[in-house]
Amino acid sequence: MLSFQEIKSRMDKIVALFVGDAGTIRTGRATPGLIENVMVTVYGGQKMRLMELGSIGVPDVRSLTFQPWDQGLLREIANGIQAANLNLTPVVDGQILRMSLPMLTTEQREEYVKLLNRKLEGARVMIRDARADYRKDIMDAKNEKSISEDEFKRDEQELQKITDEYVKKLEEMSGKKEKEIRGEA
Repeated sequence: MLSFQEIKSRMDKIVALFVGDAGTIRTGRATPGLIENVMVTVYGGQKMRLMELGSIGVPDVRSLTFQPWDQGLLREIANGIQAANLNLTPVVDGQILRMSLPMLTTEQREEYVKLLNRKLEGARVMIRDARADYRKDIMDAKNEKSISEDEFKRDEQELQKITDEYVKKLEEMSGKKEKEIRGEA
């Protein structure tokens, strides 16, 4: 019997990747994830993410603030946010940038749901790939006679159970995110 800790760890990373990826999809609510990975050119050509340049605030459900640690970068950051095509217009307000999120149209919401479903399918494929890799290890162990046929069947069933569990987790997270996108949450 092989240890399933390695496959669970790999699948946990896939779930975390999906959560981070899904967090970048707009839901009509302001979240730091909408802008934290926006790349901005600062300090004479160096590209940095916003989260490396300052702190992001969410004063209410439809607005974001960004306070750079270096006030001299305010203009470059504002230009970078605008260039990222996020449909946000940063306004300089003293030492911070303020951004209001426009309301999502029904068409935009449907496009975001489609995007979420593509990301979900990508995560499912990665889970299935992880399962296939681990199943190959189990097959190799059986062929080398280091595990018996009964152990092989038991390991294969356990692997499928773990896979189903992680796919179900992904689908539950996707369902919650879809409700947020549609404005039902």
